[in-house]
Amino acid sequence: MNTAIFCTGALGILLFGLSFAVSMVRLNTKVGIGTDGSSTSIVTRSVRAQGNAAEYIAAFMVLFLFLGSREPAAWIEWTMIIATAARYVHAAGMYLSLDLNQEQPLRFAGSALTYATGLVLSGAAIAAALS
Repeated sequence: MNTAIFCTGALGILLFGLSFAVSMVRLNTKVGIGTDGSSTSIVTRSVRAQGNAAEYIAAFMVLFLFLGSREPAAWIEWTMIIATAARYVHAAGMYLSLDLNQEQPLRFAGSALTYATGLVLSGAAIAAALS
């Protein structure tokens, strides 16, 4: 299995799934644009889950495909898998949070793993470029 391509596809499914969810929530709530500003509304939670995913997924996809094209070491492949899981965990935390202003363990874990894996993979890309 090509881990980089699999994880890229999994992140694409997440992003387009979250985007579709926003469209459905907007349709059901008759909110055409923006949000009501409430940290507890499903519209706000959906929009922020999708927006946050979009902020990170593109960068991960580029890193995955670049590093994957270089026959990566097993630790890089595992980092890709963890990064992909982190984005799913974060999205779940956004939806499970009843109030985005309150702490939510899945959001925290997803964010922490996103930052850690993003930095590690970015460092690996720089190291690959310098080698």
